[in-house]
Amino acid sequence: MTRDRFEVDNAALDAAQEKIFIVQPGDGKEASALEREAVSLVESAGAVHAGTMFLPVRTVNPATYIGSGKLQELQTRLAGLDIAVLFNGELTPSQTLNVSAALDGRKVIDRTALILDIFARHARSSEGKLQVELAQLQYMYPRLKGKGEGLSRLGGGIGTRGPGETKLETDRRRIRTRIRYLEERLADVKSRRKLFDERRKKSAANTVSLLGYTNTGKSTLLNALTDAGVLAEDKLFATLDPTTRKLTVDGSVFLLTDTVGFLRQLPHDLISAFHSTLESALQCGLALIVCDATDDYAMQLETTLSLLQELGGNVPYRIVVNKCENLQSFDGFPAGSLFVSAKYGLGLDRLKAEIVQFFRSGYERVLLHIPYGKMGEYERIRRFCSEWKREYGEDGVEIGAEVSAQNLPKFLPFRTSPRGVPAN
Repeated sequence: MTRDRFEVDNAALDAAQEKIFIVQPGDGKEASALEREAVSLVESAGAVHAGTMFLPVRTVNPATYIGSGKLQELQTRLAGLDIAVLFNGELTPSQTLNVSAALDGRKVIDRTALILDIFARHARSSEGKLQVELAQLQYMYPRLKGKGEGLSRLGGGIGTRGPGETKLETDRRRIRTRIRYLEERLADVKSRRKLFDERRKKSAANTVSLLGYTNTGKSTLLNALTDAGVLAEDKLFATLDPTTRKLTVDGSVFLLTDTVGFLRQLPHDLISAFHSTLESALQCGLALIVCDATDDYAMQLETTLSLLQELGGNVPYRIVVNKCENLQSFDGFPAGSLFVSAKYGLGLDRLKAEIVQFFRSGYERVLLHIPYGKMGEYERIRRFCSEWKREYGEDGVEIGAEVSAQNLPKFLPFRTSPRGVPAN
């Protein structure tokens, strides 16, 4: 629920967690939607929403973002309260410092800092931690200002020579060194991931990626389809590290991958740091773009498609509208959408059938007879097919398999069916 313009939630003041007061630029429908999202981000960071100030901004003040009158009004409203301030937008380093000074040294953060904190809380894999740390340092570096800034000019000429490097300069040098180290580590990870993706392509694996806005139920859908048992919480960015599980439908095997969700105004440092992870998710045969039927699905779809374009993704996709258990009408949704409820298991059979149909359009079902003396030869090419039947006979093994048109010639010596085999 949106707060009044200058209301402080007194109930939140009794909470033990950190309290965050939101300054939301704008005052229309879009601003209200962004404010609700900011509240969810605050809660995902383990803090408490202590109130909101909606602020129409016609002209951005280059020094403090908002005008001196509104800044004074905010300072008066929060006087004596242990509350940090979140500007739900992007502040420059100098704006952050100036606003904090105007608010008596109060902690001031912007949307990027909040999202970085959430990512740091949820990163589990070594790669995820490297990516988050890199993004944090890239964000922090230009903000290393303060008392040491004036001293950093020591050694610049006559009358300015001093004892050597200041603490500010030392901190900056250490951060630059750490950034270079992290970039090298992530480059190595990207190279290994690329080799893995190439091996996966050669193995003719059917790969499906779950993409979309954060908190639309991608992890819940992964669990519903594969019994993966991954974390699925009603929080933004509950899942950060990519998770891949095997999905078997009618004997066909698919690799289903869930990865980090998207968000409006996602910090560019994060997009850059997570580029290899997101790039890998796009190395798939089919993308399922998951939207939330109970929220602004059009915005979610537009944001996802925009980020995919920014990442250079050109992959076939299907739109999956989740949380449809209480949906009364399917009108207004994009044509061809698949409607499911991952939580209650509704529509999953239809979704599985769509996945199978998509991949079988480029595959053929064949029957193979492998003499026992030729099993070694067959095992060398087995990775290029997906078996759906295997029966042992007196003189060999009868195998039913799906093979792509590209790899079909490899299996011709063993093929017994003259044309495609029906699904049943």
